[in-house]
Amino acid sequence: MGQLSQTAVPDGKRLAWPFVFAVQFDRFGAPAVLGVGEAPEPHAQPGSVRIRVEAAGVSPVDLSLRAGTSPSSARLPLPHITGVDAAGVIDEIGDGVTGWAIGDEVFGSVDVARLGGAAAEFAVLRLWARRPATMTWAEAGAGGTSIETATRALDSLAAPPGATLLVDGAAGGVGSVMVQLAIARGLRLIGAARPENRDFVAALGAEPVDAGALASLTGVDAVLDAAGAGRLAELVALAGSPDRVVTIADFGAAAHDVHLSLGELGGQPGGRHGLAEAAALSEAGRFRVPVQQSFPFADAATAHEAAQTRPRRGRIALTVR
Repeated sequence: MGQLSQTAVPDGKRLAWPFVFAVQFDRFGAPAVLGVGEAPEPHAQPGSVRIRVEAAGVSPVDLSLRAGTSPSSARLPLPHITGVDAAGVIDEIGDGVTGWAIGDEVFGSVDVARLGGAAAEFAVLRLWARRPATMTWAEAGAGGTSIETATRALDSLAAPPGATLLVDGAAGGVGSVMVQLAIARGLRLIGAARPENRDFVAALGAEPVDAGALASLTGVDAVLDAAGAGRLAELVALAGSPDRVVTIADFGAAAHDVHLSLGELGGQPGGRHGLAEAAALSEAGRFRVPVQQSFPFADAATAHEAAQTRPRRGRIALTVR
């Protein structure tokens, strides 16, 4: 899509109606297939708001969809606009939405069933919360689905205050959020990660452990699996029972009698209430969305390269300016 990136790079100017700029790809492949091109202007639907985007997140799902390795890639209409998380300023309000006004600064997620649409001049959010001044645009833009996912996983696990929780994949985009939200619930945290992420995990408030040496752990009351590394049997043994383990990333969970948290897409309770809770914790200095790096929209290919390169600590963000 290199030719499109020459015609629609964000520069503070609007394209002629009804087109807007968006990060997208028209074929599957390496990050180089990404470009900034024209897309139809979206509008707020009932129960949603449209924002003028300031920042958007880059998630693992975005990487696999772009590469064509996701089972969902085959059903994507091309060109496809990337991203499910975004932050910005409300400029359109859909029917049935109350308590919000044009000009409100918010962060959240698009309809994740669409698998994209956030990394654009405008995005339509299906779940959102007010952006606190303590969150930069990059942090807010990268946080939506990580916060929602971490919240519903914690809700379904229902570990009581004082319990010891192991988060496998604690340095990742969701895991790093899980650690902080769990600590806010009064849990003691152990964070499993690669050795190079030890200090990062410790800075989040967890006791870091090598993800390759979990068998020696004792005193684990519950486990959240954010890594999807095929360790469910080991994690169940650590927790003592399958009902003390929840995974968000291992689709072989049923074979181990472990709950796979899919949220509203799977007909399960969602965690959208977590966005407002995370915003309040941020204002109190008890929560942040770890952003490893941020890039302008025009450098989306570089952002995707960074997102798939280790070490992975938190999220990668795209910013309009």
